[in-house]
Amino acid sequence: MNGFILHSFFRSSTSFRVRAALGLKGIEFDQNTYNFRKNEQRSLEYLKTNPQGLVPTLTTHDGMNIPQSLAILEWLEEQYPEPALLPEDANGRARVRSLAHAIALDVHPVNNLRILDYLKTYFAASDEAIAEWFRHWVSLGFQAVEQRLEQEMETGALCHGDSVTMADICLTAQYVNNSRFSVDHAPYPNIQRIAEACLELSAFKAAMPAAQPDAV
Repeated sequence: MNGFILHSFFRSSTSFRVRAALGLKGIEFDQNTYNFRKNEQRSLEYLKTNPQGLVPTLTTHDGMNIPQSLAILEWLEEQYPEPALLPEDANGRARVRSLAHAIALDVHPVNNLRILDYLKTYFAASDEAIAEWFRHWVSLGFQAVEQRLEQEMETGALCHGDSVTMADICLTAQYVNNSRFSVDHAPYPNIQRIAEACLELSAFKAAMPAAQPDAV
């Protein structure tokens, strides 16, 4: 055991965020995985770890359970500040957080699996209707993020300068998840450029869904 346990699901983009952050900071971890199609995340045992029945949850080396990916990223940044995932200056930190939140708090929540399953179960939405729902919300969020990346002078090789930040982690996790719903990234050249650059890094390669022990 490495002391850290990440409770995750291979397709979860929120789990991807934490896997990437742990990899960037060089933190070894074990994984407990849960098959969402079998509703394993709702088991009584896991609900003791995270009463929401969601992933990810990070169990720390001293036994603390931290749910919610953004809270985990902030904790990792405070406890393991190198390499930094937030800029040194307050304005820069605010910008990075706002870009990360535009994806993590506005795009992802309406497109996660439990929402899509609810649309199918209770509103008889077809697979194509669900895919269109997914693409609609991605489009709204990505249009705004793309505009900011194009216009704001802080944009560099990555979202904020040339170093990986929380914004890049959230953006790339969503970018990867989009492929399941045939999202066209051509209208978002800055997003595409940045995500593809991140996916060349070993930490992101290791975080990919196909690289996980529960990948099917």
